[in-house]
Amino acid sequence: MTTSPPPLEQLAGQPLVVGAGLAGVMTALSTTRRCVLFCTGRLEDVTPPPGASVLAQGGMAAAVGPDDSPALHAADTLEAGAGLCDRQVVERITREGPSIIARLTDLGVEWDRQADGSLQPGLEAAHSRRRIVHAGEDATGAMIMRALVARVRQTPRITVVEHACARDVVVQDGAVAGLRLTISGQLLTLPSTAVVLATGGVGSLFADTTNPVGATGSGLAIAARAGAVLGNMEFVQFHPTALSAGKEGQRLCLISEAVRGEGAILVDETGARFTHELATRDTVSRAVWRHMMQGHKIYLDARTAIGADFPRHFPAISALCQAHGVNPVTQPIPIRPAAHYHMGGVVVDIQGRTNVTGLWAAGEVACTGLHGANRLASNSLLEAAAFGSWIGQALDGCAMPAPPSVMPASGGETVQSSPSQPYRRIMSRHAGVIRTGASLQEGLRQMLPDIQTDAGLVCAAILYAALQRHESRGAHFRSDFPTAPAAGTSSGFTLPELLGGIASTMETGRTPSLPEHERTPT
Repeated sequence: MTTSPPPLEQLAGQPLVVGAGLAGVMTALSTTRRCVLFCTGRLEDVTPPPGASVLAQGGMAAAVGPDDSPALHAADTLEAGAGLCDRQVVERITREGPSIIARLTDLGVEWDRQADGSLQPGLEAAHSRRRIVHAGEDATGAMIMRALVARVRQTPRITVVEHACARDVVVQDGAVAGLRLTISGQLLTLPSTAVVLATGGVGSLFADTTNPVGATGSGLAIAARAGAVLGNMEFVQFHPTALSAGKEGQRLCLISEAVRGEGAILVDETGARFTHELATRDTVSRAVWRHMMQGHKIYLDARTAIGADFPRHFPAISALCQAHGVNPVTQPIPIRPAAHYHMGGVVVDIQGRTNVTGLWAAGEVACTGLHGANRLASNSLLEAAAFGSWIGQALDGCAMPAPPSVMPASGGETVQSSPSQPYRRIMSRHAGVIRTGASLQEGLRQMLPDIQTDAGLVCAAILYAALQRHESRGAHFRSDFPTAPAAGTSSGFTLPELLGGIASTMETGRTPSLPEHERTPT
């Protein structure tokens, strides 16, 4: 552990890992090189949470049960992905799922176990088997991160730099040459030929979200300006059961899918059920949204199925509910959909490489091909751990020529912003659970004045990609194109293609077709 970072000149040339959630931490732990791990706050902070990993309640999906197999896990993943998964990626991740659980165990994660010592898997929506591995019941993310952060602190070759914010990747001759960032407010450029983006998702661009405040897609904007391809940007998963409490723009408390997996039902104010609780998330979210639009209030009722066992089985969720004046043992829990997970992101290959030499991406910022059009519940922690491990191992084999010493910051500083309420309202109104072409185009028009900011660029990319996809598939639902062909294709664009497409759309009112972008060949 390096308590106080050494002079930055000593860090020049090392791999730079931007983001200290599960993907970033696993990357740093999995390479044998000396490396730098950048965190926006303090590494151990959990309140407020610096990233989404620590908030994960449901667990990590892996075929660990005697009645399960990686093939069944892969089949469920492909079904949820609605024709847009990369089968090679799906098969590799599901095949290695049990070994990833074992690797995390070796790193100190204490999984929930049955009396005989075997893992205690739970059930979540769209899984055909009980395969969700938990730690600390409904505090899996926090338990995982606590163990891994402790291991990072015990690893001398990992330098942790706190209060750091990435601004841009420096690219020279088509390859990474360094990273522009601020550290405790000081702007500088750190030379390196390997940068790993593990910066998280986009949920805080929406009015209702389960994500931490920093989930504004800054890594996507950084990658786009570096020349990377953004893919499947239209696919934003809305979790159907966020606790309906708190002010607009605040992070909503997630009521894990595991609660429905244990038998809780969705009802309206009359007590009537109106949907199948364990359908895919997009299906349940749309059912909840439509029922809300008909004037109903929606509740998750665990009183009969779980009852008095709720505080024991879901202690963190119970405490969250109690803090908002709801007792889930005796009361139904008020819920509403909220932006939860982004399936799109920076397009990478099966090793986590982007199309820019030396630039890698892992976790929610990446579009790996695992999730396709709709993430299967609890596959995201598995993906983050898997790609973090693979990138770390791949970094060991990379030739990294020695760059010059620390360079002074140069050029105008990138305009970054925390999304304001207007941003969030625009995205929730025009790119929410149910979309239309006219609404998406209006949202894009409203976002154009801010497209030079990180948040504005990412919002515009989501709106434009959704406008381009003339179908409903997975988490992307357009009421003006309610069905999807049997086969689908992934969408993708570079920054110049995005800006050119937006300009053409605004001029003609029609969205031009964009070229497909394959993942970088392995």
